[in-house]
Amino acid sequence: MGIIVQKFGGSSVADAEKIKRIAQRVVETKRQGNKVVTVVSAMGKNTDHLISLAKQVSDNPPEREMDMLLATGEQITIALLAMAIQSMGEAVISLTGPQAGIKTDTVHSKAKILNINSERLHKELDQDKIVIVAGFQGATNNDEITTLGRGGSDTTAVAIAAALKADVCEIFTDVDGVYATDPRVIPNIKKLDTISCDEMLELASLGAKVLQPRSVEFAKLYDVKIHVRSSFNYNQGTIVQGVEHMEKEVVVVGVAHDLNVVKMALFGIPDKPGIASKIFKTLASNAINVDMIIQSAKVNGVNDIAFTIGKEDMEKAKSLLEEVSNEIGAKGVGCMDNVAKISIVGAGMISNPGVAADMFEALAEANINLEMISTSEIKVSVIINANDYTKAVKKLVEKFNLLEQ
Repeated sequence: MGIIVQKFGGSSVADAEKIKRIAQRVVETKRQGNKVVTVVSAMGKNTDHLISLAKQVSDNPPEREMDMLLATGEQITIALLAMAIQSMGEAVISLTGPQAGIKTDTVHSKAKILNINSERLHKELDQDKIVIVAGFQGATNNDEITTLGRGGSDTTAVAIAAALKADVCEIFTDVDGVYATDPRVIPNIKKLDTISCDEMLELASLGAKVLQPRSVEFAKLYDVKIHVRSSFNYNQGTIVQGVEHMEKEVVVVGVAHDLNVVKMALFGIPDKPGIASKIFKTLASNAINVDMIIQSAKVNGVNDIAFTIGKEDMEKAKSLLEEVSNEIGAKGVGCMDNVAKISIVGAGMISNPGVAADMFEALAEANINLEMISTSEIKVSVIINANDYTKAVKKLVEKFNLLEQ
């Protein structure tokens, strides 16, 4: 008897009929001789509805109370799913994140899982129960409710799979697996049978919405096998696994695009030690993640620094940078939110020179200007005008032969 962890997202549990259909699937998995833990998100657009409610009563709701509010979305789903499963004659119990032993750090709205005490999960599984766990949430050591950020249910599921040493963590979505790019942008794009954790981590962090990056980090760290598949059929999906299991003949496996990007810049910064540290420590201490960073060449003792952040942090970052700019004697702060990040990813880049040049050539042929460039061993990213993102993705999937033949 194996342990299978399943995760169903909001679109899979959007209404009562879909919840009953998911209950059938969970019960089928149990009756095939498996121990089953099922992690679920809030129903459909319920999280967005709760955020809207909060903004109706407060212009600036405190993050602690937002976590208290948003955690209720998943609790509705776990209770309803447990009811549906119980009506089918199976023993079942629903647990909140804290009840399931999920401990996090103290960063409200973006908490990270520190550990999972799996004692309660093992106890319920040993009693032959299906265990339903609320995704997206946990609690600090002081029993404060926290949430894990958008897509946090993926992380909950993979972390539980790691804690239980599960055979597989099945992530059910509204698509059949991981595609070489977003099939809503390029309909005839290839579906990947397998992808390495490193490649998936890059795609996820670069804007691919299939898996939350933190969930892939857990999978890589604890060697959890993830199966991304559709909740609406029984087709084989995409296996995400360690790079040691992978072939490396394919140079580029995917093209990611991210519209949730803002390009920030500080102009006329005095060129002296400690300035960059002050800028980025200020952002880090306010939980603002920085991605691409470029510093211009020194001219007359000053330079410019540009970097990218998520749009949700733009106003906070702008305010902080204006303060820092005054302190360090910079000439000003600028931001540009009509940009997109386009990236190519593939472990095969390590041993194949010239991939970046091929990317830049393709974008030049499409008359697309590059605002910023960054690279790693297995990815190349560029910032472009957001109006050009569809054209860029189309050109790159053609360039690297990622369309279905």
